[in-house]
Amino acid sequence: MSRPVVALVGRTNVGKSTLLNRIVGQRHAVVDDQPNVTRDRLFVPVTWNGRDMIVVDTGGWGLDAESGIGAKVKRQAELAVAQADVILLVVDATDGTIPSDEEVAHLVRAAGKKTILVVNKVDTHRHESLVSDFHGLGVEPIVPVSAIHNLGIADLMDEVVELLPQPQDEDEGDPDSVRIAIVGRPNAGKSTLLNALLGNERAIVDATPGTTRDSLDADLKWQGKNIVLVDTAGIRKRTRVPFGIDYFSVLRSMQSIDRCDVALLVLDAEEPAAGQDVTIARYVLDSGKGLVLVVNKWDLIPAEHKQTHKDWLARRLEFLSFVPVIHVSALEGRNVKLALQRAIEVWKARRQRLLRSSVDAVVQAAVQRHPPPKVANRRLNVIWAHQDEESTWKFVLHVNEPKLVPTTYERYLEHQLRKEFGFRGVPLQFVFVKAGKPRKSQGVSPWKG
Repeated sequence: MSRPVVALVGRTNVGKSTLLNRIVGQRHAVVDDQPNVTRDRLFVPVTWNGRDMIVVDTGGWGLDAESGIGAKVKRQAELAVAQADVILLVVDATDGTIPSDEEVAHLVRAAGKKTILVVNKVDTHRHESLVSDFHGLGVEPIVPVSAIHNLGIADLMDEVVELLPQPQDEDEGDPDSVRIAIVGRPNAGKSTLLNALLGNERAIVDATPGTTRDSLDADLKWQGKNIVLVDTAGIRKRTRVPFGIDYFSVLRSMQSIDRCDVALLVLDAEEPAAGQDVTIARYVLDSGKGLVLVVNKWDLIPAEHKQTHKDWLARRLEFLSFVPVIHVSALEGRNVKLALQRAIEVWKARRQRLLRSSVDAVVQAAVQRHPPPKVANRRLNVIWAHQDEESTWKFVLHVNEPKLVPTTYERYLEHQLRKEFGFRGVPLQFVFVKAGKPRKSQGVSPWKG
């Protein structure tokens, strides 16, 4: 099912980005003492107590209303509130309640969404008395935290999980059918690709960026395989185009990815590998879904520049070196069926089941060839390894001490498994557990990168 959305909102410089970093467990958001650093939203997948969610960081409220960028940031925050399942309204304990806080609180109350008032910068016991000043905002419950000192974060996330909508089992249909999501930036040609694959005008195509909004699935029978194409199709009113295109595009793409087996990430050949493309690609990897890169509008690239284009894209997206890349012209119907073929190949690779003995033999041989480096005079010892019983793209390694695993060594093991078993287009994930102890779920699933 699609992950519920948790939105961080509040005025400028109250510590939303620092709070996001604490929730995620690593430094994703840009943190700076200058106000208004975070002007675009950041979308981060998080797991807490077994519940998946997308945490969205928004720009700070309170910029000059006459400023064009200020109006845009404010509108983006409003969109985040409208789309969220749970809202975290963040305030600064040391500043007390100010008019900007009251303005955001009014927006949140009017939205009628489940909300937690997060009083940040409660860094010492002396600051605890300041929390009571915020009851006047009319938002409950109130949770004091210190993002910079990592205090109260677990209590906050426990409260968030309590407010999340209950997960619902979705009808996945035929388990042998392939669910393919067509995702990417606005105006990259997603709907045109869908129509080319189906051979008819199943989705509405419009040259205005942001035309696509609502989820639309289409069934296709191809080479004896049942395929469900998941496109973010629908009509966006032109009056809504100036604001929120990026927000809806990324969020809808993530929700489609949650429902698919393989994602076709459509890149605009004239402007490939933009920030949104990378954001969506990383979400696919974190979700353990298969990925195929579809470079659309290839007919617009001059023949003498095509190889240079391919080389540049390979360098830009080096972290996706295991992902197949298809160059197509959806408008002219060139190579579109090849994209479908690659998606099915990735789907098959993602489903492959390996013998425990085979996985363990490959990992042990890799360790023998290249022993892990010492960490504080201790060396990692891999006792045994196997494929996860439920998630075929995960590998569980039973070791003497999980903290002794360097990131570089994890990449080395991934390379060895790919060399032996393929997994073309499939993001491999590793879980390191202490040998002899039951596997424990992680509180937060960081987004690697």
